[in-house]
Amino acid sequence: MSSSSTREPLSRAAFAALVAATRDAIDTEAARGTGRGTSRAQTTPVVALIALFAVCTGLSLYATTLGAVTPGETENALAEPTLERVYDDASEGGVLSPVGLPSAGPATPDGYRVAVAVTTPKGRWTNGRRPPESAGVAIDHADRPVSVSMGDGDVVWGTLDVWVWR
Repeated sequence: MSSSSTREPLSRAAFAALVAATRDAIDTEAARGTGRGTSRAQTTPVVALIALFAVCTGLSLYATTLGAVTPGETENALAEPTLERVYDDASEGGVLSPVGLPSAGPATPDGYRVAVAVTTPKGRWTNGRRPPESAGVAIDHADRPVSVSMGDGDVVWGTLDVWVWR
């Protein structure tokens, strides 16, 4: 071949000679035992089983921890955020008006029912719903102290309660 930058095609005879030389070199190294293929190590079955056990144990611990950390369908903590949204909707200037308690709308999570109640020493107001009393329904409850405006202009302390269920 010339030293120019263009490549000249390899003749068929030159290619056959190159393949034969490569095969001879591989056969010679294999006969001496110095080839790359003969120096590979293998593991015993006991070591492989121990490694498999370690991987399976690690995956099991990960899955168990992940299952304990993620909430299930019945463990949704929807009452606290719903309580904050109801308080934001029904209060003005930090004082809650018991007359405008929301029964639906943006404060209610999609697919859930909400019962809201405001209790003061002077009375109790609800949004018209009651949480179910059956034990088969998962009910999430949250409450917080609030200041409540009365009809006569007084502001008294009370409790805002929210129940969320499906």
